[in-house]
Amino acid sequence: MRGMHLAQLNIATPVAPPGSPELEGFMSRLEEINALADRSPGFVWRLVGDDGDDATGLRPYGPDVMVNLSVWESLESLREFTYRTGHLELMRSRRQWFKAADGPYLAMWWVPAGHIPSVVEAGERLEHLRVHGPTPEAFTFRAPFPRPGTLAA
Repeated sequence: MRGMHLAQLNIATPVAPPGSPELEGFMSRLEEINALADRSPGFVWRLVGDDGDDATGLRPYGPDVMVNLSVWESLESLREFTYRTGHLELMRSRRQWFKAADGPYLAMWWVPAGHIPSVVEAGERLEHLRVHGPTPEAFTFRAPFPRPGTLAA
């Protein structure tokens, strides 16, 4: 096996359109946080828009749903970025910028190293998580599954 990486999708419905005063606190930090992700240990890839910057203009799951899709070398590297960098500050404030989700908003799954997941694939994984709960096909930080080919911790 060539190795496996971790893909992650998270979605959010903003309380107002990008560019509005309500989202200023989020949008003003987005470039900084994306740059932090790009240089974080274990980062592999992230979805970007046509401008090559961020994905806030992409709406593959509906006109009001923002998307973040990325690939990491490991669950540990994604966890480190998510909870032990400046990203955590934004997560703690997310309720002021985004509506509460009525279902799963984050899905993770293992992909072969070198595979770049499509937004269609990612949406299918999120739907799988919604229907079946955490499984090796789609899981969360709270209910992770080990990298295929390794023993469960």
